Amino acid sequence: MSAPEDEKYPRKILGYMEGFLISKTLFAACELGVFDHLEASERPLSAAEVAQALDTSEDGTQRLLSACAGLELLVVQQCNDQVVYSNTGLSSRYLTRSGPQSLYHSIQYNSKTIYLCWHYLTDAVREGRNQYEKAFGVSSKDLFEALYRSDEEMVKFMHLMNSIWNICGKDVVTAFDLSSFKIIYDLGGCSGALAKQCTLAYPGSSVTIFDLPKVVQMSREHFVSAEDKRISFHEGDFFKDKLPEADLYILARILHDWTDDRSLELLAKVYQSCRPGGGVLLVEALLHEDGSGPLTAQLYSLNMLVQTEGRERRASEYTSLLTAAGFTSIQVQRTGKLYDAILARR
Repeated sequence: MSAPEDEKYPRKILGYMEGFLISKTLFAACELGVFDHLEASERPLSAAEVAQALDTSEDGTQRLLSACAGLELLVVQQCNDQVVYSNTGLSSRYLTRSGPQSLYHSIQYNSKTIYLCWHYLTDAVREGRNQYEKAFGVSSKDLFEALYRSDEEMVKFMHLMNSIWNICGKDVVTAFDLSSFKIIYDLGGCSGALAKQCTLAYPGSSVTIFDLPKVVQMSREHFVSAEDKRISFHEGDFFKDKLPEADLYILARILHDWTDDRSLELLAKVYQSCRPGGGVLLVEALLHEDGSGPLTAQLYSLNMLVQTEGRERRASEYTSLLTAAGFTSIQVQRTGKLYDAILARR
């Protein structure tokens, strides 16, 4: 019996082996401003024109533009015996700084922070702990001191959260009808992007972002407009400080940072502060119960290993934590995108 076709030529393995080349091509093109410059030019440009504008080598620029065209991030044309490049609609929308759903800052965070941590993935698997100290020379005794090791790093992380919720936020806040919850607290609400999506979906509700004082300061300065009267702030540490009473608490990408014990500790605090009939909305990337996927959530769980104390979980694991904290009527909704939603009631 002859070997299957995929064993004769390991196309899939080769693609996986060299996948980082694709990531770094995307990272470099964004960092150099390739997509921004092509967008601003309003006409296709040659590699020489792009190189002159970006102060890069013509040879290196031509290779980078060619690779981006191969990745279908740029359109390549022959014009008057010259090869010229322009953005695709996808690149204009997601890869330029001014794009309506720009992922530029998220890409920068992946390039400058996550990519460096993943260099130590082997060590993380051996040691079972995050690799911030090796990657950045910063003690990881306190998770958020590591994540927010400088104002610049904090803003980069907040831009990451902002761009993700601009794309996925509507899906998770409308996974269930939350209109009956009038007073909502977004714990660790960071940039306020998910709070904005919530107020858009439920005009009769108000949302308060509960986060560390420094995060609140940065949110006010960089992300949340003072004109949005239905979004307010409450400074505090949700592990150390008393939580204000509310109808609904949102924990979006919070529990995946923490161990089961710390997650249960936080959920128990939420339960005690929650009004009768109120609830908690968890927003996380859910693993399949049989461990078969989704691949994105599996990779995110490795990312939690190299960066935090936590991991991604199955819906049944979150259900167990919620039940242990006292919550009932637990519902799970998969969105088909990066993040899913779980709603539980007190």
